[in-house]
Amino acid sequence: MADGKWRRAGATLIRVIAVWAASALTLLALAGILPDFRLQSDDGDTITRTAFTAAWGAGAFGLLSALVWPVLVRALLIVPALVLGALVFFLNGSLLLIALRLIPDGRGDAAPETAVVVAAVMSAVASATSTAFAVRDDDAYRRRLSRLAYRRRRGRPADQGGPGREGPPGTVFIQLDGVGHDALVAAAAAGLMPTVAGWLADSSGHRLTPWRTDWSSQTGASQLAILHGSNHDVPAFRWYEKETRTVMVSSRPASALEMQRRAIERTRDGGLLTIDGASRGNLFSGGAGQLALVLSMAARRGKGSRSRAGYFAYFSDPANATRTALSFVAEVVREIGQSTRARARKVTPRVKRGGLYPFIRAFATVVERDVVVAAVLGDLFAGRTAVYADLVAYDEVAHHSGPHSRDAEKVLERLDRSLALIAKIADRTPRAYRIVLLSDHGQSPGETFAGKYGLTLKDLVRAGSGLPVPRRAQRTRSASEARDAVRIALHRPVEGGVDEQAAKLSDPIVLASGNLGLISFPDIGGRASREQIDRRHPALLSTLANHPGIGFLLVRSEEHGSVVLGPGGAEVPIAELSDEEGPLAVFGAGAADAVRRTDTFPHVADIMVNSMYDPGTGTVHAFEEQIGSHGGLGGEQSRPFLLWPRGLTDPLDIMAAESAESAESAESVESVESAEPGESVSAPVPPGGGLVGAEAVHRVLTRWLQESSGPQVPVRAEGFAGAGPVDEPFPPGVPGAGPTAARTAQAIQPLPPPNRQDPAPDATGTTA
Repeated sequence: MADGKWRRAGATLIRVIAVWAASALTLLALAGILPDFRLQSDDGDTITRTAFTAAWGAGAFGLLSALVWPVLVRALLIVPALVLGALVFFLNGSLLLIALRLIPDGRGDAAPETAVVVAAVMSAVASATSTAFAVRDDDAYRRRLSRLAYRRRRGRPADQGGPGREGPPGTVFIQLDGVGHDALVAAAAAGLMPTVAGWLADSSGHRLTPWRTDWSSQTGASQLAILHGSNHDVPAFRWYEKETRTVMVSSRPASALEMQRRAIERTRDGGLLTIDGASRGNLFSGGAGQLALVLSMAARRGKGSRSRAGYFAYFSDPANATRTALSFVAEVVREIGQSTRARARKVTPRVKRGGLYPFIRAFATVVERDVVVAAVLGDLFAGRTAVYADLVAYDEVAHHSGPHSRDAEKVLERLDRSLALIAKIADRTPRAYRIVLLSDHGQSPGETFAGKYGLTLKDLVRAGSGLPVPRRAQRTRSASEARDAVRIALHRPVEGGVDEQAAKLSDPIVLASGNLGLISFPDIGGRASREQIDRRHPALLSTLANHPGIGFLLVRSEEHGSVVLGPGGAEVPIAELSDEEGPLAVFGAGAADAVRRTDTFPHVADIMVNSMYDPGTGTVHAFEEQIGSHGGLGGEQSRPFLLWPRGLTDPLDIMAAESAESAESAESVESVESAEPGESVSAPVPPGGGLVGAEAVHRVLTRWLQESSGPQVPVRAEGFAGAGPVDEPFPPGVPGAGPTAARTAQAIQPLPPPNRQDPAPDATGTTA
């Protein structure tokens, strides 16, 4: 053991000397290249003296970076995250100027702007040198990350630390946002994702299955159900609520928090991560006590709700900060080059990718990825029981470049390297971990609705309603989780891509969620009926149903209940809806049940519009500026994946066991959704097998946590059912009482009611 300590000490000393030498040589080279940077006195020095000066300056800079940098970053934590990233260069340059002042006899000097350049190059060289040694020495790399994790978990109660590897394993859930099942399989087969391919090829590794989303195939609905067990009354990424005259937007912090509150109130369960969990880069907290880049928490105030806490853990290391900043710039340049090449080659379909988009893409594919991965690695060393992290890089790029584009494939390659790093570190942490990989939805390709037909869905609705239509089709502004995350990082309000200017109450409100459109009439109380719409706008429903870019409509009828309308006068009552024939035949198995379930939501739109779907090409037409889209029915968007270690129970076996345990589990989806808060919401195995709905995925993940770490403390209690705000936490002695229950009670406090006098918005929106 003593010999091992000496070897580690010797290796550390060699690494420090190598980094020091590389930094000194870098200083010498830059002094010879840059006119405003010198390491010699005015009279000149010998080569030996100059080398000594460079070594002194490199040592002083390295020491200052190690001692001062963490303190500076902690002091600047209140600064918006992206601003902090920009300050990296300035702070590094300042430290270099101080280091040069410490050189004896005043031999070091540099202009301030030159110091910034020198410091950036030195940090990059030092990082590259250190990384080269770390790659060769896994233990050294592990110790470096362990020190980072130690700083993050200081002050954590001792009894919350993870057990040793001989204890129950923890679980890491990594969500690859927007990566469909078929896209993952193709990428693994093509060698783009060797880590995933290795898991699939290893007989003792992982197993893969697709699952089917709800009608609303987007992150807001899927992740809310995965983390909190329910996505009831989430008809789309954004929807209009008539009673408050507000638009709910999944990527708007206040809306995300309200969605989370409603889900907790319905299930009476704090979430998947309530027991020693961590939520990283998600829309919702999942009940976790450890949060970083969680959008719903950005709407709250207080020390316990700081959604940007993960930035400090990452930017406290100047090498990380510099590397990410340089990668950010490289990604911006890469996006500009790729979009320019696409325009030059007249690639179709395509959408505009100028303006701020290159920076938004760089944030999603570099900054957010690096910070989330670093936070997950810290969680592994901290021994947390459950970690759920969302990597949004592919989803952002696929929206604008296409889900099968070379641009998107390159992102999958980089994501696979992140998975490899997490898996490698998980093998060396104090606690054993199981890695579960999943997605919240896929993406379907296709030209935009406006690009194909020359008008937006909003224009078509206005034309069918006899309202004025602009002569030129207006662009439907496209938003994303990454764009909203950027705004939050900059402390800017999230607008959600909706124009909230005043509109006549008689005008329809048109919102978009990928290839799913929602049309509401704000001056008609409750859900408007087909008869009411026909009396007001006789041509609207037939105009929409017979348009070649639209697959079907869902609307309420006073005579037949809800009906689905399709081309050629097709009209099917919701109870008679079938997957085999009628307007939904091309959309595949489960489409009818998905539509029926959404029809039961209190806030379903007056008219729900799903675009056409071509099963031969797999294409849809998004009602926004995206050539890779999701949000409705049709194609790969509805087929995400679940990849799990073979030691865990098969999801279909879990679903079958639920059906066998109680005859009530065989109720229809419609009956399930009418359950009162607190009632069981388990669903049967669907005809033909398969995992259906994000709520089913939640139950599977919950079961796996129970298998891995013992039963989770349920946040349920007798006498705690019913609607309305929670005034007190669970009383002592009631099952579920304790810190977790108290946190749940706090989480479901309602938001202040919106201003009912706000003007109704009138615009088309987008999806995450």
